[in-house]
Amino acid sequence: MKKYFQFEELGTNYRREFIGGLTTFLAMAYILVVNPITLSLMDIPDLPDAMRMDYGAVFVATAVAAAIGSLLMGILAKYPIALAPGMGLNAFFAYTVVLTMGIPWQHALGGVLISGIIFIFLSLSGLREKIINSIPAELKYAVSAGIGLFITFVGAQSAGLIVNNDAVLVGLGDFSDGNVLLAVFGIVITVILMTKGINGGIFIGMVITTIVGMIAGLIDVPGKVVDSVPSVAPTFGAAFEAYSDPSFYSTSMLVVVLTFLFVDFFDTAGTLVGVANQAGLMKENKLPRAGKALLADSTATVVGAIFGTSTTTSFIESSAGVAAGARTGFASIVTAGFFLLSLFFFPLLEVITSAVTAPALIIVGVLMVASLGNIDWTKFEIAVPAFLTIIAMPLTYSIATGIAIGFIFYPITMIVKGRIKEIHPIMYVLSVIFVLYFIFLK
Repeated sequence: MKKYFQFEELGTNYRREFIGGLTTFLAMAYILVVNPITLSLMDIPDLPDAMRMDYGAVFVATAVAAAIGSLLMGILAKYPIALAPGMGLNAFFAYTVVLTMGIPWQHALGGVLISGIIFIFLSLSGLREKIINSIPAELKYAVSAGIGLFITFVGAQSAGLIVNNDAVLVGLGDFSDGNVLLAVFGIVITVILMTKGINGGIFIGMVITTIVGMIAGLIDVPGKVVDSVPSVAPTFGAAFEAYSDPSFYSTSMLVVVLTFLFVDFFDTAGTLVGVANQAGLMKENKLPRAGKALLADSTATVVGAIFGTSTTTSFIESSAGVAAGARTGFASIVTAGFFLLSLFFFPLLEVITSAVTAPALIIVGVLMVASLGNIDWTKFEIAVPAFLTIIAMPLTYSIATGIAIGFIFYPITMIVKGRIKEIHPIMYVLSVIFVLYFIFLK
């Protein structure tokens, strides 16, 4: 096992990998609650039952897709990157496709399944790997830093540290709120642990924050530990039902499938590059075993669609596990194991609130923006696309959009500067695709 995952070469051990895998699970366990709420449209009153996916079935589908995806990533690609149904894509699935466009959720699942199958073929052909490896080093560093800012913003927002402000878009949260104060406490204690160089500082910080939250009455103590596993029957195989309905074959469904394809492709690419860069796994500006990582990602999407959930993708919260010491795919296997266990221990997941996860995400953001130092800011033709990539991610709340904007400007500045020969041909193609994306899909 140690030899397969190259423990010695990467300077790791079972303890660090276990803590890293557990930290990643805790950082992304919210998806087990948020995804069923989102896909069942629980927060939208007075909807016909036919528009709502079954909450319990989606919970099981979410856990199974995350477990299989993370397991494949760990075994095939050997990366400490976990997968689960992606945020943003699930919102697009529920609120845009089903609620706004009026497309049945069974059809939406059928669209996800088609996008996953297309991704499998693209991964096996090596095209996705070639695209990732064609991205210049400076933009890969920018993607990593941008994700760091993005994940910090997500963490701060989820904990109420940053809130909506109609006058200036965002503003400071209510620091008289107990949950906000608990998040601040978590940040302080995690910073202290990390500054002192304590291994697993992020994970320990989450545990301490949870305990303090229970003592303060801000986090409920679970009434029970084990519960029965809900039935997945209401959603399992529903994607195949869509193909027998003539209304499935429409222009609107084509747009939906293309959107699933585009966002998942570049969200995954950004996550893989960002986390691998943070873990020091990039070699000569290339991501080793990228094809296997992408195959794991696309296979998980197919499995998730069959079980009954939106697109499964690599989770940027994996960076929390890397920060806790994870360096190999063994950590992803650990994360997969916890997702399977969560099927039986759902009540315990209620203690993992946003106040607990926010400090981890914010500290991870600090670690990820370190890649800014690798960008040559004195070269304006590099600084512009790099900066736009970085700043667009938190401002647009989208990794894919940040990548798109930066990649459009990169060929422009490089051509004007006379550095045409340094531009990979694929970057021209991507630039055109991104322009078309903003015109027709965005």
